[in-house]
Amino acid sequence: MNITENDIVGELVAKDYRMASVFKSVGVDFCCRGNRSIQEVSAHNKIEAEKLIEKLNAAMTTETGATDYDAWPLDLLADYIEKKHHRYVEEKITEIKPYLAKVTKVHGGEHPELKKIQELFLASAGELTAHMKKEELVLFPFIRKMVKAKQEGETIESPHFGTVGNPIAMMKEEHDNEGVRFREIAELSNNYTMPSDGCNTYRVTFALIKEFEEDLHLHIHLENNVLFPKAIGMEKQMLN
Repeated sequence: MNITENDIVGELVAKDYRMASVFKSVGVDFCCRGNRSIQEVSAHNKIEAEKLIEKLNAAMTTETGATDYDAWPLDLLADYIEKKHHRYVEEKITEIKPYLAKVTKVHGGEHPELKKIQELFLASAGELTAHMKKEELVLFPFIRKMVKAKQEGETIESPHFGTVGNPIAMMKEEHDNEGVRFREIAELSNNYTMPSDGCNTYRVTFALIKEFEEDLHLHIHLENNVLFPKAIGMEKQMLN
């Protein structure tokens, strides 16, 4: 792959997920803000585009191959996101909430940032739960319907939401909101760094939230940079 300064971050990661670790290491958001070019993120993050491209090329030569989500059928990808990432979010929210409540109660006096972190995480938990239900009940079923119709050579009727681009635009906006929340959580926690007076519960809580954020990055990436653009492309192709 010949990477240039004009290549879009999200599209690069969609082609080879090994590049995600490079973007993470230099603080580039490849999921919620993956629509920027190498040139744009380099200027914004004050890094040399040539050096960033060198790191990306090096990442593609590592022995460990990345899952080629870009090659998956859209219905399979929707199933995977729902069964893997949606279930993960639901399970981890239930696990993290009591840990975060306990840490905030015990250490909130010395670390007032914990109260804000708890507030942000609870807001995210509520929004993500509603967000995933909209995908599961509206967007994903329509994507599966399109795939089935294409396989069987049938036409599709216009959905009640007009075009698949409409719910996708809403989902992407909600993804952006989560990106903002978790960037603030990371900043408040000094990128999940344990304070000197932190206990084991404190350590576990931060580790769980950090893992949650990392899974969310992949989750949003698969939707914003792979599933959504392909669904829009399939609908246009079928309507034409």
